[in-house]
Parts: sequence; C-alpha cells; structure tokens
Amino acid sequence: MKLVSWNVNGIRAIAKKSFFEHLEALNTDILCLQETKAQDDQVAETLSALEGFHIYTHSAERKGYSGTAILSKQPALNVSFGIGIDEHDKEGRVITAEYGSFYLVNVYVPNSGSELLRLDYRQEWDKAFFDFLKNLERTKPVIVCGDMNVAHREIDIARPKANYNKTAGFMQEEIDGMDRYTQGGFVDTFRALYPEAKDKYSWWSYRGGARAKNIGWRIDYFLISEVLKSHLQEAFILPELDGSDHCPVGVELSLV
Repeated sequence: MKLVSWNVNGIRAIAKKSFFEHLEALNTDILCLQETKAQDDQVAETLSALEGFHIYTHSAERKGYSGTAILSKQPALNVSFGIGIDEHDKEGRVITAEYGSFYLVNVYVPNSGSELLRLDYRQEWDKAFFDFLKNLERTKPVIVCGDMNVAHREIDIARPKANYNKTAGFMQEEIDGMDRYTQGGFVDTFRALYPEAKDKYSWWSYRGGARAKNIGWRIDYFLISEVLKSHLQEAFILPELDGSDHCPVGVELSLV
C-alpha cells in the first residue's frame, strides 16, 4: 500500500497547475492533503473530474484557511473529523479514516506564527493530539501523516543555528512536542530507514530562491505505531513535484 501526504497550499490554486498530472504519476492508494484553503463544497468542485477516489474533506470555519482532505481508492470503513475537543476542531485540521487493519490520521498541525503568538496554543495542541492518537491506538495501529510544522532535529533543517529558538517550527517547545510522539510509541518512517540522510526537505520558503538552493525544512512526516515498523518497506520525499511550497512525502507499507 502506497500512501502520500502533501500540503498543497491551496487546492484550487494547485489544481490550475500540474496537480492532476502529479497525482497520476504518484499512483498512490491514498493521498492526504493539508492546507486546502477551501470549504468542503469547493474542494468537491475542484476535484469533481477526478475518478477512482473516495474523497473526504474537513474545512475550517474560517473561509480560505487551513483545511484537510483524504483521497482514497479504497473506501474507509469509518471517517471522523477533529479530535473531539471543540477548541481544536474549528480549523479543519484532522481527518481520521478507519481501514481494516489501521487508522489513518491526516493532520495539519497549527503553526506557532511569525511572532510566536500561538506557541502556547501549539503546545496545548501537541499534547491533546498525542492523547487522541494514543486513544485510537488502543483499538488498532495508527498511521499519522501531514504537515507537523516542526523540524525535529538539526539534520531536518538547512540552517539550524540561525533558526533554533528564534523561528516558528524550530522552537524547543515544538521539538519537545515531536519528541513526545517519537518517544511515545510512534516511528518517524523516513528517519527509521534513512537516519543519516542529509539535505532532505519537504518545505522551502518562497523567498530568496530557497527551493532552488535547497535551503529547506523537513516538516512533513509519516509516523506509524511501533507495531507497524516491520511492515514499513519504503519512505520517500519527492522535491521534484512542484506546485506548492511543500513537496509530497510518502511511505509504502505491507498492509491491507
């Protein structure tokens, strides 16, 4: 089974570029999208010509903001939205799809903001989301993917010293939040297979030609329950696929 995650930075904008060609080339069983920046009906309209996928969407109350979607060739047994906490569920950030042997959770984690105004909220979110995942895990294994809005280690960011404890996405509090996942039973699939791989990023600023220079951050992840580690066959990052400031990331797992 091949699963791909992509922060598209606006589904309507990327659909006017090469999104559909990229989707065909990806040949994925499931595609999780973040930052659709559209209401459910707008996502449905944008993807209306797409065949062969069941589409589940979760939009924010605020129009043109946040939003997630799952495109799945196989219908999910069950789909739920949010994490069951009203404070955290107004921005369309989480979709959970249940399949036969696992839960798939698509997430767009809140950004702490350029002035770090949401850093405290981000810490509340990280703890609540971790608890949500562990609760799911009581029933069956969990695959969680999406834009986690944090570079976990120095190897995951091109300029760690310039950004550490200065920039949203590389604050110690956010790193601690990521540690909670990886120390709490979830495996970072890419690092599990490629622990020393350098210059592997999934997001680049639009400023200063960062992408061309590969001055990036790895902030998009697939995390899996420890019990699924033996099913992990491949993990990949696809910087050659354009259309967004993020690129797709994915995994191949021996699952049904």
